[in-house]
Amino acid sequence: MEENNILNPELIPGNVAAEDELHHVNNPVAGIKPIVKKYLSKPISAEQKNNKFYFSDGDAKVEITVVTDEIIRVRLAPHGVFLDEFSYAVPKLEKKVSVFGLHEHEGEFVVYTNIVNCHVRKQDFFISFSDNQNHVTSSDAVPMHWEENIKFGGYYVYCTKDCHAEESFFGMGDKPTEFNLRGKRLKNWNTDAYSFAWNQDPLYRSIPFYISLNEGIAHGIFFDNTFRAEFDFGAEDPTKTSFWAEGGELQYYYIHGPHMMDVVKRYHLITGTHPMPPMWALGYHQCRWSYYPESKVRMVTKTFREKKIPCDGIYLDIDYMDGYRCFTWNRKYFPDPKKMIKELSEQGFKTVVIIDPGIRVDDNYSVFKEGKENKYFCRRCDDYFMEGHVWPGRCQFPDFTNPEVREWWGNLFDELVQLGVAGVWNDMNEPAVFGTGSFPDDVRHQYDGHRGSHRKAHNIYGMQMVRATYEGLRKIMKNKRPFTITRAGYAGVQRFSSVWTGDNVASWEHLQLGNIMCQRLSISGVSFCGTDIGGFSGEPDGELFTRWIQFGTFSPFMRAHSAGDTKEREPWSFGEPYTSINRKFIELRYRLMPYFYSAFWEHHRYGFPILRPVVLQEQAEFSNHFRQDEFTYGDKILICPVLAPGQKSRKVYLPKGKWYDFWTHELVEGGKEVVVATPLETMPVFVKAGSIIPEYPVMQYVGEKEIDEVKMNVYYSDIEVNSFIFEDYGETFAYEQDIYLEKKFVVRGKDSKLTIQQSMEGLYTPRYENYKINIIGLPFKPKKIIADNNEIKDFKIAADKTIQFKLRKNFMQLIIS
Repeated sequence: MEENNILNPELIPGNVAAEDELHHVNNPVAGIKPIVKKYLSKPISAEQKNNKFYFSDGDAKVEITVVTDEIIRVRLAPHGVFLDEFSYAVPKLEKKVSVFGLHEHEGEFVVYTNIVNCHVRKQDFFISFSDNQNHVTSSDAVPMHWEENIKFGGYYVYCTKDCHAEESFFGMGDKPTEFNLRGKRLKNWNTDAYSFAWNQDPLYRSIPFYISLNEGIAHGIFFDNTFRAEFDFGAEDPTKTSFWAEGGELQYYYIHGPHMMDVVKRYHLITGTHPMPPMWALGYHQCRWSYYPESKVRMVTKTFREKKIPCDGIYLDIDYMDGYRCFTWNRKYFPDPKKMIKELSEQGFKTVVIIDPGIRVDDNYSVFKEGKENKYFCRRCDDYFMEGHVWPGRCQFPDFTNPEVREWWGNLFDELVQLGVAGVWNDMNEPAVFGTGSFPDDVRHQYDGHRGSHRKAHNIYGMQMVRATYEGLRKIMKNKRPFTITRAGYAGVQRFSSVWTGDNVASWEHLQLGNIMCQRLSISGVSFCGTDIGGFSGEPDGELFTRWIQFGTFSPFMRAHSAGDTKEREPWSFGEPYTSINRKFIELRYRLMPYFYSAFWEHHRYGFPILRPVVLQEQAEFSNHFRQDEFTYGDKILICPVLAPGQKSRKVYLPKGKWYDFWTHELVEGGKEVVVATPLETMPVFVKAGSIIPEYPVMQYVGEKEIDEVKMNVYYSDIEVNSFIFEDYGETFAYEQDIYLEKKFVVRGKDSKLTIQQSMEGLYTPRYENYKINIIGLPFKPKKIIADNNEIKDFKIAADKTIQFKLRKNFMQLIIS
């Protein structure tokens, strides 16, 4: 009745006609309409306020915001009132566009930029997007719609788009399923999924971002909604793609390509990238639930050094604590943690400790006492504290959506840092609660002043916990880079932490899953990712563990981890030949450290994903939409893990161009599948022709040795190829003040001539003076080598036919003829 009163001026109270027409009935409920889905009807008005455009059907309102030339945001307010603009995923929405506007045509309104158009159809409020060639890339299948939520208030919100016959979908974070999501229906609700299975959903993270690829053109949809949400990629109806949530606003970003790489980079533009990690964080890490007491920790670390297997990180799981109370030490197991950590550090080991969100209810426990006195713990709707059982027993949980709580939590790390702890592992932060799974829906959260129940805060709880951890460590550690890792997260978690894929299983299936999940996380904004090498639960044999080490060598985060009820799982645990092969690959990771570190800078500074699936590089080839084994680390090294037992050879697809077998230097033409031998001691690794791959000497830990020269492996190419190397101090934030060095190399090859040019930018000066040049695949015998007009006569042709010589690090042009 109220809606009719508003729309009909004759029925406004005080009007004579209203008094004549208004009749009271004995049953006031009779006039209430049933709750049904409501759809946008015809838009009847349009207005512009700077870069925001508003369309209304008389009741509901749609806001279309031009963010950049390629990014447009759509928001729906069912009754014309938008929620406060706030997002944990997008910390600051900056307008970065100069040319935009609104055209009205007979059948539609068009919001335009130089690159994309957003169409609002007048007959039914359908919204669609097209590029500047008028090619429609995304279109509504039905108008946006909603349904009132009587129990909680607010609305269920829905968006359904056309799904085309050959359209493929990628992204969505850590879903344990095929890489191409076509035909899948998925849910976002952070869940502690111990020993998860193939196709189990949901898992630990909620990343509501997907990439569509159709007719060779890519676009992305980022549905920035933290409530429980679902996505249907043509599962229920192959002609429709849908996403919906149980609350919050229907708010999504359309992100234009046309290339998948463009979409990923633009997604990073709004949600951020990983900060540069300390270089040691890219080394090998060893973990177990749990290494204790102290003598056990020392035995493990001593064995690494005795067997000369490189390792940088040693982890302490929950047993280092006093009764599992966070920020405490079990003095029986670890009588002098400061002395232990100092001595580990002297041996090159960084100590990483686990922290969970559950704080034991104990008035004699200072952390609980402070939290209780300051009212930092979550409460339920009737003002009772949220309590649940986790490792310490009965616990209460900080409200990490409160900035005051985050600051308090961050300061709690001061004592751990003073003891020498170098990194923090955030676990159980989905949040996980024994028995109930997680918090009840009615738990209240401060939500940075925007208030909400746990329905709204659940998916961002873990992200805000690790945000508090990262920001606290950054303040306490001053100019040293913190290292954090988290199990749970939401879009944008990459600004604060690395991740691992959770409690996996020691099986070949899970090795396959880990490969897919790391690629998926990488194109979903979370590049600093890895798996529990060897599987968390279950028992791998030596072959599986070694194949996992090989894959882990080319994962951005490399950590072996296992449950306490399994056999121990260090690189030497399975004897020979496995120990030697594991050592060889871990050493390879340390040799390639400058390349891996440079790929990380390309992610941080320029928004490139670190792991790049084949389809990201060759999206026009439809068969590539279904390839999920091969990927490149950065853009120069291609890896294809061995994913089945007893496999003596396997097919590997090489993208177009020429590639060198990393092990044999054989030159192979790409754009096809090749069969590669895969004895246990090797794995298919290829390097793109024209690449320059920097290499450090093998170290037992990052910084063990002063680097006196860097080996530069130059892979000959007959076309021009650019390579990129980044150098800085490796552990400080000086790079934020431009104290770094970006080196660009241009390789140009001809039948009897090879030219290499180097240019540099930045304020950092490496301490080494020379490069050791190693030319691979040169098709002619060199007669003369000229560097900046000076002839180099001291060169040799090695047994493997590589050309080797030394060169000053600051050369500008090298000519080999």
